[in-house]
Amino acid sequence: MATDTITEPTTPLTPSGPPRLSRRDKLVLFVLCAAQFMVALDFSVLNVALPALGADLGMSRFALQWAVTAFALPSGGFLLLFGRIGDLYGRRKLFLTGLALFGAASLLATLAWDPASFLTGRALQGLGAAAIVPTGMSLLTTTFPEGPARDRALGISGTLLSLGFTVGMVAGGLLTDVLGWRSTMALLTAFALIVLPLAPGLLPESRTPDRPRLDVPGAITVTTALLSLIYALSTAAENGFARADVVAALVAGVVLPAAFVAVESRAAAPLVSLPMLRRSTVAWGNVGGLVTFSMMSTVVFALTLYLQEVLRLSAFETGLVFGVQGVLSAVAGTLAPKVIGRYGAHRTLVGSLAGQGTLVAALLLLNAHTWSVWLATAAVSLASMCHLGAIISYGLTVTAGVPDEQQGLATGLVTSTQQVGLTIGIPLLGVLATTSPSLLTGVHTVLALDAAIVLAAAVLVALGLRRARPGDRV
Repeated sequence: MATDTITEPTTPLTPSGPPRLSRRDKLVLFVLCAAQFMVALDFSVLNVALPALGADLGMSRFALQWAVTAFALPSGGFLLLFGRIGDLYGRRKLFLTGLALFGAASLLATLAWDPASFLTGRALQGLGAAAIVPTGMSLLTTTFPEGPARDRALGISGTLLSLGFTVGMVAGGLLTDVLGWRSTMALLTAFALIVLPLAPGLLPESRTPDRPRLDVPGAITVTTALLSLIYALSTAAENGFARADVVAALVAGVVLPAAFVAVESRAAAPLVSLPMLRRSTVAWGNVGGLVTFSMMSTVVFALTLYLQEVLRLSAFETGLVFGVQGVLSAVAGTLAPKVIGRYGAHRTLVGSLAGQGTLVAALLLLNAHTWSVWLATAAVSLASMCHLGAIISYGLTVTAGVPDEQQGLATGLVTSTQQVGLTIGIPLLGVLATTSPSLLTGVHTVLALDAAIVLAAAVLVALGLRRARPGDRV
């Protein structure tokens, strides 16, 4: 079987006990995790700053949603394509290109002089993120071999990924109050400037040994499908589903995936291997990942509205609630590999989804009394611990048993699921909170649907993973 070409081997595992990482391994892990954290931070750091941004650049309330959508469209739409390009032509090379583009785009957004320049910067950030995320994950899984070392690396990566979204919410508010909205984009520029000089000397090159022709029809079809779906949901959240462009985008988002399957079945070197999609671990692992990401982002959005507009907490106080969530997520990141080692990734994924859904259901007890802040803090923090367990275990579930030369395809699916999940959750359910006559009633509706979806997914994933081949079980 062909394997990836990797110029430097990782440190061998100890025969017993936790894996020992060399100083170089730790630096490699730092570079890869810092880049992933930077991208996760970008999903939320600007949220609190949007009103100040709009006032400064003269952007209307409608235009402000494009500050988020301009990033989400390319970051979610080009993930599979860039993951495959990295497989074929060098993951390290594309990772470094993405880092450089992300840093330059963040600087453009920091210095933006009008809406067009700002949105251009955000779109280029999204393109950079689409290159960073799948190649970074592939470099991690090919640098650290399957087993305790990879479990530990993915645990750290998953923790920072979850923390990035939470830290972004807290840091965004503090930076905007003290230094203005441009400081949120300057923070991302600083991250890129720290990581980019370290990466070339540390990261090994990794690619498939042969170079089949890039599947251009498949790339166009799947990228257009993802772009259409994300555009439709993002636009509908603000303007409803009746607009012609939203309807057309939704139709394309439904029809094009079927066309993609037809294209891939005939392609000599498909962008996505259909046999891989037929793996129970790949299919159901990604279902679990999509649900945990999309539904948890919706909970955070709904609780942000609830805490500030129902309980009348300040932005700083709201940040403290999510700060507790972030701390417990970090704890979960250290515990999850141990749980996976004992019970396996499949059982951990199902159990984590069940725990997340149950704890979100507990939030239905929230009311307008101030004591509810304690319930909100406890339930969302514990739900986030389960969420973190689901993140780590679904990544391991999807990539287990996949040959090294196809790791980019598998991790591209993992990261596409992650980015699409972060993008579609709020448009799908969050809009119910903002359009309900009573915000508290709307929040309850969102949380009830959220919990039901996660619990249903736990049952479906458990049933689906029973069919996994023995060699794919982890």
